[in-house]
Amino acid sequence: MENYFVTEYWLIDQWVGDTLWTWGANSEGQLGNNTSPNERLTPITTSAGGSNWKQVSGGNYHTAAIKTDGTLWNWGYNYGILGDNTLNIKSTPVTTFAGGTNWKQVSCGSYHTMAIKTDGTLWGWGFNSNGQLGTGNQSSFICTPITTFAGGADWKQVACGYDTSAAIKANGTLWVWGFNGYGRLGINNTDSKNTPVTTFAGGTNWKQVDTSGSYMAAINTDGTLWTWGRNDYAQLGNNTTSERSTPVTTFAGGTNWKQVACGYRTTAAIKTDGTLWAWGRGGYGQVGNNSIEDGVSTPVTTLTGGTNWKQVTYGNRFAAATKTDGTLWVWGNDGLGIGEGGSIRLFPVTTFAGGTNWKQVACGGYHMSAVTSGTDPTFFIS
Repeated sequence: MENYFVTEYWLIDQWVGDTLWTWGANSEGQLGNNTSPNERLTPITTSAGGSNWKQVSGGNYHTAAIKTDGTLWNWGYNYGILGDNTLNIKSTPVTTFAGGTNWKQVSCGSYHTMAIKTDGTLWGWGFNSNGQLGTGNQSSFICTPITTFAGGADWKQVACGYDTSAAIKANGTLWVWGFNGYGRLGINNTDSKNTPVTTFAGGTNWKQVDTSGSYMAAINTDGTLWTWGRNDYAQLGNNTTSERSTPVTTFAGGTNWKQVACGYRTTAAIKTDGTLWAWGRGGYGQVGNNSIEDGVSTPVTTLTGGTNWKQVTYGNRFAAATKTDGTLWVWGNDGLGIGEGGSIRLFPVTTFAGGTNWKQVACGGYHMSAVTSGTDPTFFIS
């Protein structure tokens, strides 16, 4: 199973903390509403409640979120993934063993989690069988947050995949580590790394990075978009299906890319003009272009179109995105929060919750989470 989700750094300072909502699969308590395994077809609030949530990220079967007071909370499948020094599944949010009130950004991989503090230090916990925690060694799992082997206090953004991780420092350098099958680390070979190394592309102008189970994508400060790794469904967007062990630009080119998200062999990105583009695997409508074509090899705009897209994220076979008007849109299959189970949507539709106060959304493997601000929608509470 791969990792299909992203947490974006570039929006963090704009997010206004408020209510946290979750929906979709709940087999391991990943919805955080003190129930399991009951799935929810419409958004519900977590058991922790509160109106001070800032940022959320989803893994395959777990969720992590930061509050405006800087505390970090985790719930769902465990085996060290929750960082609370236990192996027990938690169906309600719990704080990490490390505690503290200075957490800034968190990213969930399939079975590991990494987070950055306001002091710029980078921490990781959970499965480490392929060195994805960057600790200089490999172990079954680590139950409490530890710093990476690279250390330092200048980390800016982190993204976790299935068994890989990537992060950008304040100086603009891009670092990668973990399993390197299909060349997903972008270091011009397939040797796995248990400590952070820079990509083959190098440079000090990286802005945002995301990683999936088998490939990565990143945006430069010059607005160019780069991809590398596995490409069997054309998820690199370079009009081929050949894997690449070094970063390549997408076929669409351009110097106005703003944010990118990697999914289960499907990729989406937003340009500075507010347009949303997607490519790669689309058998469940996750490209959003009103088709089930698998292997869209160059970026295409979603059927919904528009020039006011703000943030996009991917789950297993579905996607979600917010617009600048505060609306939340979903497409693909499973966990869509549209009040129906197993329905496929070939292009973006609004959630059952509706509303215009959505700030940030995160997709896990089979569930979603989102933060709202302002007056909470009440017509869908269950």
